[in-house]
Amino acid sequence: MGVAGSVVPVGPGWQRARRVARLAAIGTGATVAAAAATTGVLLGQARQARRTIPMAEAPPPRCDGVYGAKLPGPPVTVVILGDSSAAGYGVHRRRETPGALLATGLSRRLQRPVRLHRFAVVGAISAGLRHQVEAALECQPDIAVILIGGNDVTNRTPLGLAVRYLVEAVRALRAAGCEVVVGTCPDLGAIRPIQPPLRWLARRWSRQLAAAQTVAVVEAGGWTVSLGDLLGPRFAAEPTRMFAWDRFHPSAEGYAVAAAALLPTILSALGAGPERRPAPVRGEGVRSLPEAAQEAARHAGTEVSGTQVRGRDRGPAGRWAQLRRRAFFGAGAVPQPGRATDSPTVEGLA
Repeated sequence: MGVAGSVVPVGPGWQRARRVARLAAIGTGATVAAAAATTGVLLGQARQARRTIPMAEAPPPRCDGVYGAKLPGPPVTVVILGDSSAAGYGVHRRRETPGALLATGLSRRLQRPVRLHRFAVVGAISAGLRHQVEAALECQPDIAVILIGGNDVTNRTPLGLAVRYLVEAVRALRAAGCEVVVGTCPDLGAIRPIQPPLRWLARRWSRQLAAAQTVAVVEAGGWTVSLGDLLGPRFAAEPTRMFAWDRFHPSAEGYAVAAAALLPTILSALGAGPERRPAPVRGEGVRSLPEAAQEAARHAGTEVSGTQVRGRDRGPAGRWAQLRRRAFFGAGAVPQPGRATDSPTVEGLA
């Protein structure tokens, strides 16, 4: 950890990301956690959580292939990068994975074929994105969807280092002309087997990383969607339905909700968003990027992208950013599990 921490970059942008991450923890119970969390209590709870949450078993189903193959036009190439949440660990059918849900919804909205490649790896941390990006660039993708951060929190990767690896991935993809949408770190405080005070610290660490990811990704030219505790209320009400068998990863319905949150941002990044948007809801609008990152970390389903004010990218407090609350916008385009029409056409298979 000491060696890794020594290579964390410095400069105004990184200092701003760290500052935003600290502010994003306000209101998460961090003060109570700091008072209650003795080393022995936290270590004991961490051991208990590891015993309660089963280790990964079979890999998630592959979802690579062409979706909407009979539709006209050249395929849009989509790559899925990141960890188990991107790979779809916890479901058993290809059509239930995030990649398949997004590709199906995207194909229906665009009325074009979508070619999907999944490079996400179960257990990956941000440092593993470099190899995934190298493989993905060989496919000449039009857009990359990245879901990463949860394992960085559980492995206590230094925040600056985790963000640095993510920024390197985004910049490499953008340099190749690929649009990038990042689903920021989920709120691990919503995981039921994790008990207080460890739950409070997990929530604090998750929000800190999510806020820092937002600042860095938008600065690098990408888009972000805060996943946070998007599924938290429904998880609490229906844990056996919304959690997978391991009580840690989402179920098929959980992934469908997350895909519905990501889909409209993917469409916008591709320049295919709706020409007319509904009237702005409370909390939407233009902010400085640090303010937008704080807001997004607290409210799941918030999209953050770069914008201009009076023709300028930056204001007194840094880069300008646009906030949109789009958690369930476009959910109708995401297929419901179990429908025969959800099955993709996969190249090489009968």
